[in-house]
Amino acid sequence: MNHKNFLQTPNSELRTFKMLYTVATFYKFIPFPDCAEKQARILKYCQGHAVKGTILLSYEGINGTIAGTTDNIEAVINYLSKDERLADLEVKYSTASDLPFERLKVRLKKEIVTLGMPEVNPNEQVGTYVTPEQWNDLIKDKETIVIDTRNNYEVDIGTFKGAINPHTESFREFPEYVQENLDPKKHKKIAMFCTGGIRCEKASSFLLQQGFSEVYHLKGGILKYLEEVPEKQSLWQGECFVFDERVAVKHQLEIGSYEMCLGCGHPISDKDKTSDKYEQGVSCPHCYDSLTPEKIAKQREKKRQLLQKKETV
Repeated sequence: MNHKNFLQTPNSELRTFKMLYTVATFYKFIPFPDCAEKQARILKYCQGHAVKGTILLSYEGINGTIAGTTDNIEAVINYLSKDERLADLEVKYSTASDLPFERLKVRLKKEIVTLGMPEVNPNEQVGTYVTPEQWNDLIKDKETIVIDTRNNYEVDIGTFKGAINPHTESFREFPEYVQENLDPKKHKKIAMFCTGGIRCEKASSFLLQQGFSEVYHLKGGILKYLEEVPEKQSLWQGECFVFDERVAVKHQLEIGSYEMCLGCGHPISDKDKTSDKYEQGVSCPHCYDSLTPEKIAKQREKKRQLLQKKETV
C-alpha cells in the first residue's frame, strides 16, 4: 500500500493496522576503558527516545539489542556512532509487531559475551575473517575442522553440513570442550561460526591464545550467510535460531517454522506441539518434566493476562 492510498483508507480499516517496531542488534570489540563513564549517558539518551532492550558495556566493547520506533532507533544508533570508535558500528535490523522488550537495561559487564575468561581479548588477537562467499570452500576442505560455537538447543534446529556440535549448554562451557577435544598439534585448521559473529570471534581469540595457529571464523555469522548465499549454493541445513520474536529464520532471512515456548524459551517444532506435554504459553516437551505445579499455575496466569491485554488493545 502506497502512502497516498494509506491516507485514503477508512478509519475502520486503519484500526486494523499495527505499528511495526524496529529491532537493532549490534556489537563491536573495541578498547573501551571509559565504558563506565558512558553508561549513564547512553541510558539517559535511550530513555529519552523510548527505546527498550539491553546494551552491555565492558572494557572490551559493546553488545546490544534494542527496539523502538524506526526514528528513535535511528537516533540512538547515530548517537552511539558519534564516538569515533563506534563510527563504523555494524547493525542488523529486523521488525516486530509488538515491542519485544519491557524494560531498558544498560549494564556494565566483565565481558560483552560471556566466555568466563575476561583475559581473552579479541582486541589483541582474533582469527581470520571469512566472508559468506568464501565460507563454502573453506568448510568443504577435508583438512578443516568446522565447529558450531552455539548452544545445543540452537544447533538442534539447524547447522552447517559436517559441523561439529560441542553439546554446550552455554558459551562458558566452550573452553572446557576445547581442552578435552582439540589439540593444537593435531588439529591444524579450525573454522567456527555462530549466529551473528560475536561468539566465534571471541572463540577464535581463545583458540589462538591456546596455541592453535590456523583459526577462521564466519564474518557476520550465519545470518549474513543466509542473507547473501543463494539457497541452491548453501551448505546450511535447517533453520537458524534468533533471539527475538521470529524465533528462527531460513534463507533470505525469511521467518522459519519454529515458535518459542513461553515456559522455558526453547524453540518448539510442529512435532513438539503434538506432544501431550505441550500446552501453548505454558510448557513443552523440553521443560514439562521440570515444572512444578506452582510454576505451571503461574505460567497459565501469565498467559491469561497476556490474552486479556491483547483483547484490550
